[in-house]
Amino acid sequence: MIPWNERTSEEQALLAPCFSALLLWKAAFGYGTKSNSGIPFDITFLVLPIVLHKRIRKSLPKSITTSLAFWVNEHPIVRSCIADRARVIIPFTKEALIFGSTYGLLNIDSFEIKANQDWKKSIDSTLKETDEEVQECAKRAEFVGKWFAGAGTGQTIMSLMGVRP
Repeated sequence: MIPWNERTSEEQALLAPCFSALLLWKAAFGYGTKSNSGIPFDITFLVLPIVLHKRIRKSLPKSITTSLAFWVNEHPIVRSCIADRARVIIPFTKEALIFGSTYGLLNIDSFEIKANQDWKKSIDSTLKETDEEVQECAKRAEFVGKWFAGAGTGQTIMSLMGVRP
């Protein structure tokens, strides 16, 4: 990773480990509410590329009942964009996972990531004081977690998104 003081201002703002970890927490929280388990480790690498890119975020369906396969078929350019971005954002996702687990936000085992429920009140309170775009990113991260919980295995989701683990 590039040292913090050498990163561009955009990287510092959008890909800050604390903000990225919060988004991963929201995705893991959403996943857990639908599946009673943690989000599979491999698909956590799709959360940031989907949620941080405004065009992709805006193209997400309104309801988790929309099939992931149907959505991907309807948005082939978005699918290729997610695959490209996922590769680029891998180091930032790893950094967020390390940050989140170090500070107790995320509980990680070899196969899944769980949101530490003790942080819910603090996260909800903090998000109320942020701007609209930050709130939208957090809301959509939770949506993605819930959506992925009903979309099949991690391998299926990765395949549909055009990403190889």
